Amino acid sequence: MPISVLLVDDDPLVRTGLRMMLGGAADITIAGEVDDGDAAEEAVRRLAPTVVLMDIRMSRVDGITATRNLHRQPNPPQVIVLTTFDADTKVIDALRAGAAGYLVKHTEPEQIVAAVRRAAAGEPVLSPEVARTLISHVTQTGDTKQARAREQFAQLSPKEREVAIAVAEGLSNSEIAERLYMSVGTVKAHVSSALTKLDINGRIQLALITHDATS
Repeated sequence: MPISVLLVDDDPLVRTGLRMMLGGAADITIAGEVDDGDAAEEAVRRLAPTVVLMDIRMSRVDGITATRNLHRQPNPPQVIVLTTFDADTKVIDALRAGAAGYLVKHTEPEQIVAAVRRAAAGEPVLSPEVARTLISHVTQTGDTKQARAREQFAQLSPKEREVAIAVAEGLSNSEIAERLYMSVGTVKAHVSSALTKLDINGRIQLALITHDATS
C-alpha cells in the first residue's frame, strides 16, 4: 500500500511545494490538505493518512496542539512537524506532544521523501546530530526529573535498555541491528515492548527518557 500523506499548513505555496516534492514518488500519495491545525483532527478521521506533515506555526491552532490532539485518537498517524528554522524551540514541545520528528521547510526534496518513508516505518525523522541537539535542549535540571527517568528506565530489560540507548543516539533500526548483532525485527520488537512498558507514544519520547536516565 502506498504511504498516504496529509498536508497541514496555512501557506498555500508551501502546500503546493510539498505536493510537488512528494508527487514524484511512486510509493507516496497525497491524501489531502488543510490550512490549519483546527481542521487536522477531522481530516485524519476522514482520510486516515499514514503520515501528517504539520506546520508548527499556524494562525488558529498551532502544530503542537494539533499533534497532541491527533495522538489522542486511536491508531494515530505519524506526525512530522515543519518549521522555518532548525533552532525553533517549539519543535521540542512538538516532540514531547508525540511528533515523530521534524523537518525544516528548506530541506532538500529527496530528504523530505526519505523522511516520510522513515516516519511511515515508525522510525524517527532525526539525524544523530539533530537528535543530540534536541535532547540537550529538552533536558531539565533537577534530581526529581532524573530520578523519575531512572525509575522508568529500570523497568526495561537489559536488551531493551541497549536498544533504547541506541535510539537516543538517533540510530535507525538497521544501524541498531548491526551494532547489537540482532535482526531488524528483533530491534522493532524491543522498541515496541519498551514503548508499551513506559506507556509512551514513540521513539523520540523513549530517547528523551533514556537521555535523562543516563545523563
